[in-house]
Amino acid sequence: MFGEFTLLFIALAAIILLLDVWAILSVYRSDKGVESKALWSLGIALFPVIGLVVWGVLGPRGLAHPPSSPEHSKG
Repeated sequence: MFGEFTLLFIALAAIILLLDVWAILSVYRSDKGVESKALWSLGIALFPVIGLVVWGVLGPRGLAHPPSSPEHSKG
């Protein structure tokens, strides 16, 4: 019984960690300023769950520069 909860906790922590890394990478791909990117990244890193939720609602998104050629775009 204890082992099952441990595995569940590890899986949940791994999912949160991967989502945080994805959010931080998304922040750095955004077109916001360096200070904004640093603050968002720090907030997500210091408060993994709350930071992820706040970033999901209020945070910067999108690519700073869209693909420059049709070869690099998926559309």
